[in-house]
Amino acid sequence: MTPARVLVMGAGSAAAENLIQSLRRAEPSLVLIGCHEDRFVLKHSAADGRYLVPSPGAPDFMRRVAGLARTARIDLVIPTSDRYVLALSSGRRQVPGRLFLPAHRVVTLCQDKYALAAALRRRGLPTPITCRVTRLDAVEQIFARFGHPARLWCRPRTGTCARGGGAVSSPEQARSWIRLWETMQGVPISSFTLSQYLPGREILCQSVWQRGRLILINTFERLSYFGVDNIPSGVTSLSSLAKTVIEPDVVALCRRAIRAVAPRASGAFSVDVKEDERGRPYITEINA
Repeated sequence: MTPARVLVMGAGSAAAENLIQSLRRAEPSLVLIGCHEDRFVLKHSAADGRYLVPSPGAPDFMRRVAGLARTARIDLVIPTSDRYVLALSSGRRQVPGRLFLPAHRVVTLCQDKYALAAALRRRGLPTPITCRVTRLDAVEQIFARFGHPARLWCRPRTGTCARGGGAVSSPEQARSWIRLWETMQGVPISSFTLSQYLPGREILCQSVWQRGRLILINTFERLSYFGVDNIPSGVTSLSSLAKTVIEPDVVALCRRAIRAVAPRASGAFSVDVKEDERGRPYITEINA
């Protein structure tokens, strides 16, 4: 039997190299090909073959990746970041071989945290109450709508690694935080949201699905964050320490949420869950 050939995107990054190592241990016969848009990152990859490709936002990204997949006789393409997922989802018809992604509407919904929260709440699933920030002078009204709480959670509606997210304790602090990200990182004011602050445990639920059937699921609690010394909010989506936990109620909630947005789900889904002060779980995002 001819060995299966797998293209791992983002090769050389920590996530992709972890995946490559795991695949190699699980099935040594696999031929693992890696690609990345940064030649210096790519150089660190342990893939059997390494290829430089354009950035996912580049006009010729899909053409180059599709050409690589044909030339390297790729059987399966695995994206390792939201940027790759979105680009491949949009151009999936161009890619030869398998690409286990949900429908494009599911991908775009999950990458918009505000739209996802609204969709889940309409289906009766618990998500933190969230308000859009349309302009800075409306922040005071949003705090009043929440009853002037001690803290609200401020973050953009798109992005990864908790980029731009942080707890704010007053309208003035919220405005300063949003203005900082707008001026320093070019994040538009209108992309920010303010939501209910959840002080409890953070539990992540990772799962693999095939045509609406759950194949594998596990849960772990994040105990500390990676690289927070250089992050004002003290929060990222990367764990420096976590522990496996058995949480049947969280698993049941995550299964309901995934089936709500993708009844015929295929691929990997990671759900972030945060508890309130009474230990009640809320879905904060789904990564497809």
